[in-house]
Amino acid sequence: MNKPTPLSGFPEFLPSQRTVEREVIATLSRTFELHGFGNIETRAVEPMDQLLRKGDTSKEVYVLRRLQEDDSSRDKGMGLHFDLTVPFARYVLENAGKLEFPFRRYQIQKVWRGERPQEGRFREFAQADIDIVGRDTLPFHHDVEVARVMLEALGKLTFLPGFTLQVNNRKLIQGFYAGLGAPDVEETMRLIDKLDKMPAEEVGKLLVSEAGLTDEQAAKCLELATITATDDSFVEKVRALGVESELLEEGLTELATLITATAPLNTDSVRVVADLSIARGLDYYTGTVFETRLDGYESLGSICSGGRYDALASDGKTTYPGVGISLGVSRVLVPLVQKGVLDGDRKVPSTVLVAVSDEESRAEADSAAQQLRAHNVACEVSPNAAKFGKQIRFAERRGIPYVLFATEGGYEIKDIRTGDQVPADPATWTPQNESDLKPQVVANNEEKK
Repeated sequence: MNKPTPLSGFPEFLPSQRTVEREVIATLSRTFELHGFGNIETRAVEPMDQLLRKGDTSKEVYVLRRLQEDDSSRDKGMGLHFDLTVPFARYVLENAGKLEFPFRRYQIQKVWRGERPQEGRFREFAQADIDIVGRDTLPFHHDVEVARVMLEALGKLTFLPGFTLQVNNRKLIQGFYAGLGAPDVEETMRLIDKLDKMPAEEVGKLLVSEAGLTDEQAAKCLELATITATDDSFVEKVRALGVESELLEEGLTELATLITATAPLNTDSVRVVADLSIARGLDYYTGTVFETRLDGYESLGSICSGGRYDALASDGKTTYPGVGISLGVSRVLVPLVQKGVLDGDRKVPSTVLVAVSDEESRAEADSAAQQLRAHNVACEVSPNAAKFGKQIRFAERRGIPYVLFATEGGYEIKDIRTGDQVPADPATWTPQNESDLKPQVVANNEEKK
């Protein structure tokens, strides 16, 4: 096989880098399960008509085709899922009779999106989603719950930079625009959502030319979008703008409830902020909306987003409202790993290298390795019977912290990081430091940008 040409947008990790991804996934999974979320995995493909329900996504969908496919093929009209929400909605409808509601699920899986690869954006990437779905109704306290669960999960990823979870409510902004007299509320919301990509002055001009607002109305909308707060003080700031509507008041109440309930989770590394510029471009959100920025890497955009959707799934008789939030695992990790900010401390999972004195004694070395594995100490046997110094250097290159040697009276084990060497019985030995039992994530605080 000739040297392959790399494919952009399909990131792959080296074994030590994969340690980082696996630790993130394991931490997320443990946290989600502590809160009673059950794990599911959905198929990679969905019918095209379902994939295109979410709005203007036709350019993002990878169509699934066989090389020799004709118009009558049963595979025709399928595509790879570009997120986990569309397949989850289908999953709920198909299995509604077997699920207990409210249904709490988490899903960590690959998705595919046909967009231009750039930092933090890929054509194949992993997402981690949590959702709570009800039957016909879903109380608002579940909006608070998914925010708290994701904040707790992010807070446990201590080797990552800090996070800022920005929260808004679509009822608040829709009510404000309607109370203001905006002729096209949806278009106004779509344009406001561009504020993280365009200067406010340009957005203001678009609000006038494309959404039909007056200059005064556009200025009020931009003023609303500047309001942020870490407590419920934003409520009076919004009311001071002089706009009134029932929907606006409902949104203010819900957002204030969420901000107050999550305030105790604020730390130096994880913060919750009411940010009234957040709109989320997808039109199925009906209430709470989330976006999250990674400290020092704001250029990545939102790395964790979601919100409330009251009518995403329906079979015509029953509606399944839900609320969820999704972390872009690859979006966060790939840039940090590629810059050398995060890595694993080993190239292999082995805690011990069993040295081989000579090839005639390899069977004894294999037996010692099996004794270690019997009580969950990962190990490997040296590939050759080189001088012990070379075998130690081989362990060093792979990041293996211990080397086990056969002696006349049994075995000794050497911590090659400290040079300490003590007698050891492979049938019972475990490292004093429990963290040595598996690879650890190493964070380089000097960011390599």
